[in-house]
Amino acid sequence: MNKVLIIDDDVSLLDVLSLAFEDAGYEVITARDGIAGLGQVTARTPDVVVSDINMPGLDGFTLCKRLREQHNDVPLILLTSRDSEIDESLGLELGADDYITKPFSTRILLARVAAVLRRQSMRTEPQEQPVVCGRLELFAERLEVRYDGQPLRTTVTEFRLIQALVKRPGRVYSRQQLLSTIRGDDSVVVDRIVDTYIRRLRRMFETVDPKFESIETVVGLGYRWRDG
Repeated sequence: MNKVLIIDDDVSLLDVLSLAFEDAGYEVITARDGIAGLGQVTARTPDVVVSDINMPGLDGFTLCKRLREQHNDVPLILLTSRDSEIDESLGLELGADDYITKPFSTRILLARVAAVLRRQSMRTEPQEQPVVCGRLELFAERLEVRYDGQPLRTTVTEFRLIQALVKRPGRVYSRQQLLSTIRGDDSVVVDRIVDTYIRRLRRMFETVDPKFESIETVVGLGYRWRDG
């Protein structure tokens, strides 16, 4: 269960928001001013903070600034009754994740909170380490190919073919060896289909580098990945 800290000196709004978040399945923590809110961040470690800007003692901008100065990256959504691009810009520059002007729908606020939590989870998930071969990067879990830092869209079969070639750069693979690797079954397929895949891959890499030559044809034997 995600914990949300709601900070606002408007008690009636605090009650409304608390009920809405509890109904949505959140554990709710509340504070009526910025100083108390800052203490709750330290004591309760919420997953997300929703804070008013105009509060006594410590306003939302200062709260945001202090959290970021402490290297606390808890997602923070600021609420304000003022409609000003300058205010919005300042809040985001200080490190706020989002900014909502009052009056607002609780449904919209819940959606914004869910969105920042999704982004936060993506940032905190362990990042897959790619297989690197020269200018090429392969992310097996995501089936993602990058060449010179540029993402390339491939099919699963094309990805497996690249993966097979770069596993041992310089080694020559016959069409049948490559076909066996990329299909992983005993189905009967003409091995020349590999030539079609190779042509498609070359065209794909040439969109990044028109002089791409890393997939080399070895006449009478097959193909290899030439690093460099």
